[in-house]
Amino acid sequence: MTRLADGREILYFDDTGTAERPAASLVDHRELPARPEPGQLRFDALSGEWVAVAAHRQSRTHLPPADQCPICPTTPANRTEIPAPDYDVAVFENRFPSLGPAAHDVPPAPGWGTTAPAVGRCEVVAFTPQHTGSFAELGWRRTRTVIDAWAHRTEALSALPGVQQVFPFENRGADIGVTLHHPHGQIYAYPYVTPRAAVLAAAAGAYSAASDGGATLTSSLLRAERHDGSRMVLEGEHFSAYVPFAARWPLEVHLVPHRQVPDLAALNGAERDELAELYPELLKRFDALYPTPTPYIAAWHQAPLEPAMRRDGHLHLQLTSPRRAADKLKYLAGSEAAMGAFINDTTPESVAARLREVASEPASRTTLTPEGAPA
Repeated sequence: MTRLADGREILYFDDTGTAERPAASLVDHRELPARPEPGQLRFDALSGEWVAVAAHRQSRTHLPPADQCPICPTTPANRTEIPAPDYDVAVFENRFPSLGPAAHDVPPAPGWGTTAPAVGRCEVVAFTPQHTGSFAELGWRRTRTVIDAWAHRTEALSALPGVQQVFPFENRGADIGVTLHHPHGQIYAYPYVTPRAAVLAAAAGAYSAASDGGATLTSSLLRAERHDGSRMVLEGEHFSAYVPFAARWPLEVHLVPHRQVPDLAALNGAERDELAELYPELLKRFDALYPTPTPYIAAWHQAPLEPAMRRDGHLHLQLTSPRRAADKLKYLAGSEAAMGAFINDTTPESVAARLREVASEPASRTTLTPEGAPA
């Protein structure tokens, strides 16, 4: 770990076999202004939810040309957020964070008018030094490095004071709203349990209570989907992917580990090896559906840190896209945006069938070498 010119942390994660970089090449020589004051959290008493107000993000970089990309390796003509002249994977604190940089508890009994500093942490994960391309094109070894970076940051951020939930994700494509073309993702460490995570945790907790400590809700759903088969997309030794029975989005797939684990940090080596194969295969199938790359949100649902939620939680990826046809997107209008009541324009069974058909060699049939890399 080193620090950028304004004090933010940056960490480098190297592929196996990468030579150690000289310390001098990691120094940030830019003259940066002081970090902005944190934004604000405001409590919505009507819904019981926290809302982050981060007006300073209005000035963040927006779709710069390639020669001004802030997460490419540094050159004499373009001193970037990543001082190294080359890297494999880099993770650094966001210069324009929604949350942080301070980390501590939010007020314990909020009500109308309650505010607090927007504590927590927001990090950027640069998947590759290459400005173009996609996660699906990284290759097995680089994907494995990214998974280890996610796991490392999940564990480290979970240990920060006040953090209640850690969320790695990737927004891909201008239709999703990305502000940088360079392949990258983000990690948010929230000082509260997010609304969606709270809903999932409540359902998981109720299921566990009714089943007297048997399988988790996610495990039971996975077992049911594998038995039914009509919505399955990929099946491996450690992970399976399926379109959920009640999918909300035109394209939606859940990638779930067979073993109950709360987060990416809890995956063992064999599970990470297979994930580095199946996840890119899933992304490639999304892209194979249409003539142009498919915009998506890759959301890693990790169990919040509250003990009961962690006991019943089960890591899974929710991969979604608003693309309902080659030239059409689904927009969240009245029913979805105001009521949270989704209306899907596709059937889960037909989407699963298309995703199975677009690849001639299912990833579950790919063999692994003893080192874990695809043969």
